[in-house]
Amino acid sequence: MKSINCKGKLITFEVPKVMGILNVTPNSFFDGGLHNSLEKIEQQTERMLLEGADIIDVGAYSTQPNAPFVSEEEELERMTPIVKHLVNKFPDIILSVDTFRSEVAKQTLDLGATIINDVSAGNLDDKMMQVVGSFKAPYIMMHMKGTPQNMQQFTSYDDVMHEMIYYFSDKIAQAQQHGIVDVIVDPGFGFSKTLDQNYEVLNKLDLLQNLDVPILSALSRKSMIYKFFETTPQEALNGTSVLNTISLIKGANLLRVHDVKEAVECVKLYKKAYGN
Repeated sequence: MKSINCKGKLITFEVPKVMGILNVTPNSFFDGGLHNSLEKIEQQTERMLLEGADIIDVGAYSTQPNAPFVSEEEELERMTPIVKHLVNKFPDIILSVDTFRSEVAKQTLDLGATIINDVSAGNLDDKMMQVVGSFKAPYIMMHMKGTPQNMQQFTSYDDVMHEMIYYFSDKIAQAQQHGIVDVIVDPGFGFSKTLDQNYEVLNKLDLLQNLDVPILSALSRKSMIYKFFETTPQEALNGTSVLNTISLIKGANLLRVHDVKEAVECVKLYKKAYGN
């Protein structure tokens, strides 16, 4: 059974888990600027925990295509007070920090964060895996080519899934060399992929099970939904639920979402239909 060790607490994926997104950036594509005070951040976190979130994923750097650059100092100024506050307010919280910078990872893990969620899988900071390994923290590695600013220039593949599996196999080996025991892979929907490639990856998501690590699916309100329907992120909740359900059927162990209640319902209905 796939599992991760979160500071001595074993999280198993016999039942898929839900990760609630907590953006503290002013410019995220869906909820940018909404959580701009510790009070609002605390309220949103409590709401997601009450709705059934197993993990809260906090990010202070928008990685949407063409997002503006944020300095390490600014990311730390946004992130560290929030991590400190949430760990103090919710002592049992499993807090994931969405960052590709090793110094942000180090300082937030020191403050009580549990998991590091790195969109670059170490490609943007060669000290990242060393830091995560030193804390024995679980590490989420995503597939992306380039940087958040230029990733959509790199969408050429002979076989997107073949390249992704090779990429993750290499990255998992690197992580193990740095003492990282618990790895989760994220195929990176919307990162270095065209709309059609995103759907090909979703269709073949079960191939990632060959890596023998938990799979994270992060589809929530993304452009592969709202651009397909020619609508907006605000109108993409139903599409998100549909694609989350497909992800679960294809073997996803963890759903990263803005809308926790609906994702928890997806998991419960999936387990009712497919559970033993």
